[in-house]
Amino acid sequence: MSKRNTQAAKTAARERLRIEREREAKRAKTKRQVVVACSIVGVLAIAGGIGYAVVQANKPSYWEGQKDAKVTAPANTTGTDGTTVVIGKDSAKTLKVYEDPRCPICAQFEQAVGPTMKKDIDDGKYKMQFIGATFIDNKDNGEGSKNAMSALGAALNVSDKAFLDYKAALYSAKYHPEETADKFKDDSYLIKVADSVPELKNNKKFQDAVEKGTYDAWAMAMSKTFDDNKDGVQGTPGFVMDGKQLETSNPNLPWSVEEFNKAVDAALKG
Repeated sequence: MSKRNTQAAKTAARERLRIEREREAKRAKTKRQVVVACSIVGVLAIAGGIGYAVVQANKPSYWEGQKDAKVTAPANTTGTDGTTVVIGKDSAKTLKVYEDPRCPICAQFEQAVGPTMKKDIDDGKYKMQFIGATFIDNKDNGEGSKNAMSALGAALNVSDKAFLDYKAALYSAKYHPEETADKFKDDSYLIKVADSVPELKNNKKFQDAVEKGTYDAWAMAMSKTFDDNKDGVQGTPGFVMDGKQLETSNPNLPWSVEEFNKAVDAALKG
């Protein structure tokens, strides 16, 4: 083989090697670009996911949103957003009653003293101003106090009597759940309880109001009335007449009819 042929072969080999190296370099560059692009997309996706999660986490819950929603006030109410609920004869002194629908002590009170209070109101001994609280929901991230308060608004929209009878039913031994059981969050359960009240049984207007949440914003406005009260009431049940809280002789025991009558009679005398 001539030197010329040998040199030509070497030159051709070097050229093939150069071309192959360029191809390999181009493939490596393309691979790096793909990896970088995928990494950017991944980072953006993660960032987008985190951003969405943050937005969702900071998004107010349904009930929080109802604090700023337009209030539909039930009938038989007065005052700002219909949060003044007074039942009884106009000429009678006012007994303010603070209650939370899920409150077990409120249930004990209503079961023991509720009938006496209703008779007193009917007889004109005093009139009742109801102030509803929903703070028990805060203990377990619940919804039952708020939802039941909204249902009470729907009952009040029917009549004063329907409201009192429904309140008594919600607090009854038959229907009031344990504090740890948030059964009042379910509309179906609230409607089931309402079927024990003559004016609310199979009452389509009442049922629609419960299911559609017609008085949800009102429930939150009522809850704010409790939170902002100037009577110094911090728990439920609470009773105030002429700016003074009624107390039992033994605060560690539940209210009895005798203790309630004694406290009310003393308050009426001033």
